[in-house]
Amino acid sequence: MSTVDLIRHVKLSTARLPLTVPISDAKVFTGRQKPMTEVVFLFAEITTEQGHSGLGFSYSKRAGGPAQYAHAKEVAEGIIGEDPNDIGKIYTKLLWAGASVGRSGVATQALAAIDIALYDLKAKRAGLPLAKLLGSYRDSVQTYNTSGGFLNATLDEVKERATQSLDDGIGGIKIKVGLPDSKEDLRRVAGVREHIGWDVPLMVDANQQWDRATALRMGRQLEEFNLIWIEEPLDAYDFEGHAHLAQVLDTPIATGEMLASVAEHKGLINANSCDIIQPDAPRVGGITQFLRLAALADERGLGLAPHFAMEIHLHLAAAYPREPWVEHFDWLDPLFEERLETKNGRMIVPDRPGLGVTLSEQARAWTTESVEFGA
Repeated sequence: MSTVDLIRHVKLSTARLPLTVPISDAKVFTGRQKPMTEVVFLFAEITTEQGHSGLGFSYSKRAGGPAQYAHAKEVAEGIIGEDPNDIGKIYTKLLWAGASVGRSGVATQALAAIDIALYDLKAKRAGLPLAKLLGSYRDSVQTYNTSGGFLNATLDEVKERATQSLDDGIGGIKIKVGLPDSKEDLRRVAGVREHIGWDVPLMVDANQQWDRATALRMGRQLEEFNLIWIEEPLDAYDFEGHAHLAQVLDTPIATGEMLASVAEHKGLINANSCDIIQPDAPRVGGITQFLRLAALADERGLGLAPHFAMEIHLHLAAAYPREPWVEHFDWLDPLFEERLETKNGRMIVPDRPGLGVTLSEQARAWTTESVEFGA
């Protein structure tokens, strides 16, 4: 078979995944957002002349999903006839096709679905899990659960879900903080720590809702709970404030999930603003961009804990030189036929080629719009 293969077909679709219960973190309790009721996805399915295929996705919470789909729809036709192995070349071509709207946010999140699909296709063609194609350091990754620790749940519900997560082989528990009443935050953290014991990894996430004084005061009070990290204590773009906390607190500082480009992450890294960086491949523009910033993070000796989208990030975390974490969310389960395995506190890299996931009939049923290019 010839090694030359060309992209002949691209299908883009957008789907709305409804959440069973409206979700609230600190941004809701401070009045900045409404409870989240759905997640909007952009899927890219790419097929080559030789019949190879790849699946990628991006997503948006609360707003922005239609914009991602609209932008992708404008530029995607440009990859027809390209060699799918030339992922960097294709990314640059699409970036310039939409250059007037910039190189971050929606402009690159729309490209992420295509970029990820190309990596999925390349790994499938090689007959390898994506982690193996990238050059993995491990066959499993430490994992922690977030979806059970939101602020709309009572403390008893959070405890119950933590127990279930640990029983399911998940290694750590993250809960949300950042309430207007800091005493209630401390009560919830103390309750969960007592419930799961002192040997289980515990993290907290303030979702950017503290000012500098509150973050420092809370950070000092949280020291006694032996946390793995304090996440997003300040506004995501307050690099200086995060750097100060990282310097004066014993508990590691984690942040980065809201940044929407490699350039923004460079600012975070150069300011020494965190101990653990939390990039999100769909948010920064895909795997091509994620690998660039992961190299920068490793050079600075940072820990890695990618945000959300475990179906993608498991593979990327497995290919990071330093022992990382991957975030377990069960929200996306209905979208895919396959499930990721957790055992002894770790998430197992699947032996299926590529990302190792295929869209379910439910995902097709939730699709609200689609468009196709090529033969």
